[in-house]
Amino acid sequence: MNAAVIALICLLLLFIGYRFYSKFLSSYIFRTSDSDETTPAVEFNDGVDYVPTKKHVLFGHHFSSIAGAAPILGPAIAIIWGWVPALVWVVIGSIFMGAVHDYGALVISARNKGKSIGQITESIIGKRSKMLFLTVIFLLVFIVIAVFAYIIATLFVNYPSTVIPINFQIIIAIFIGWWAYKKKKSLLLPSLAALLLLYYMIYVGFQYPVHLPEYMWVNGSEVMTWILFLLVYGFVASILPVWTLLQPRDYINSHQLIVGLIAIYLGIIVAQPIMDAPAFKLSGNPIPWFPFLFITIACGAISGFHGLVSSGTTAKQLANMKDSRFIGYGGMIGEATLAIAATIAVAAGFENSAAWHNHYDNFELAKGLGPKLSAFVNGTAGFLSEIGITQTMIDAQGNSRSLAAAFIGVMVISFAATSLDTAVRIQRYIIGEIGEAIRVRPLAENRYLQSAAAVLFSLVLVLSDGTGAGGLKLWPLFGATNQLLGSLTLLVISLWLYQHGRQYWYTLAPMLFITAITFIATYFNLLMYLDGENYLLVTIALVIGVSQLWIIFEGIKTIREQRIQIKE
Repeated sequence: MNAAVIALICLLLLFIGYRFYSKFLSSYIFRTSDSDETTPAVEFNDGVDYVPTKKHVLFGHHFSSIAGAAPILGPAIAIIWGWVPALVWVVIGSIFMGAVHDYGALVISARNKGKSIGQITESIIGKRSKMLFLTVIFLLVFIVIAVFAYIIATLFVNYPSTVIPINFQIIIAIFIGWWAYKKKKSLLLPSLAALLLLYYMIYVGFQYPVHLPEYMWVNGSEVMTWILFLLVYGFVASILPVWTLLQPRDYINSHQLIVGLIAIYLGIIVAQPIMDAPAFKLSGNPIPWFPFLFITIACGAISGFHGLVSSGTTAKQLANMKDSRFIGYGGMIGEATLAIAATIAVAAGFENSAAWHNHYDNFELAKGLGPKLSAFVNGTAGFLSEIGITQTMIDAQGNSRSLAAAFIGVMVISFAATSLDTAVRIQRYIIGEIGEAIRVRPLAENRYLQSAAAVLFSLVLVLSDGTGAGGLKLWPLFGATNQLLGSLTLLVISLWLYQHGRQYWYTLAPMLFITAITFIATYFNLLMYLDGENYLLVTIALVIGVSQLWIIFEGIKTIREQRIQIKE
């Protein structure tokens, strides 16, 4: 089937979802369309974390933070079950579940002084649930930091043309942030100029790829050196005021992603490739499509991590409650466009169906991250070649490199790096909230100590494997844990709506579906972990599963108590 037709149909459905369903939610459920309430960013403006931010700049941060490598990895793995199930889940999931989840988390956080979804749990359900929720969040972000650092480091090594432009972007973003904040100027024109310079630096990087000299390698691994560099970067980025690096860099990234997506979709329309992957391949795989399709594609359909961004960094920068629809719901729709592009790239970006089968017939889920990212980069690079980005060269090692691959590689790394340092900042908040709950004042108040702890915990996981891939030990838990967090966030949103006399089924129905999927997936996972005698994963999966059940039962208890009070 023609991939261009499929892409246009999916984009049309996303547009309809944003145009009508989000407007309905804004007017009748969350009631933000005519709100003039003061937001936490205005009320608690501290110039560091709480900073009122213009709508389009904040959209850039939110969009870039949620659109990391995950909406690429998920579809690039889930394509083994066929492109139809993958695209249906992305479109339906993002419109009715993921975007509602992100939007709702942003709204209730903004209406609760910018508190994280974990903190809000205490006032809605209870103290025990709060600690359990914070524990689940900590474990998820712990995995994200370690794995994303490894992914970015691996991409630096595999695509050395990306090193110069990525580091240039960080430096220029700091200068733009300082200029805009101190001079009270708009970020738009400087960020567009920086984007043009970034594209020039991509060409420079293509001409002069960077490999670290062997004397800088840690434990004989270039990847390990990059991981250490990235963790240090994450620490520094997480303690800086948001206007210094986070906002200007993410604003540049949002423009980069929009331009990149336009180029990719334009390439698809020009090339009109045929979907080489099978439409359905629901049998004959070592891992069943149900329920694993729904946890493999998380970011791009629905992701618990997004709720952490909404209630972690975005809510603290929301200047006007009316902007929450565009940022929360619209950001998720934007990410779904990336997931659709990723699905088409790995379904139609190969030379033929035989090449697709050679790549996908044999792979292990946890060990397939690098090859799957490469499949996306190479597939989309092929689309870009259709619109004139065709330059290639042979490097010193005799490998062929393309300018289009460098363009896509920079885009992927930019967003993965954004998700990385946003994750470190979120973990900083979570550690602070845990410190407050257990009454350890330094952890509760010192952002330097909080960020150091966030990085060091993940560093231990990274170092548990000599190659830097230690995070992959826990990666099999990511999908189920991420969706578990999404279901719990939807539970909190639903209870908040119930307590305020609003229609709550629009969030409770997705919550029930995701909860059921998570339980079934966890059951299958436990059987696989036990069969492989992987007792570490068994233990963590049990802890997370019990935590979810406990919070759900506490939520049910809360509803019953409130109903009794109403009757009395």
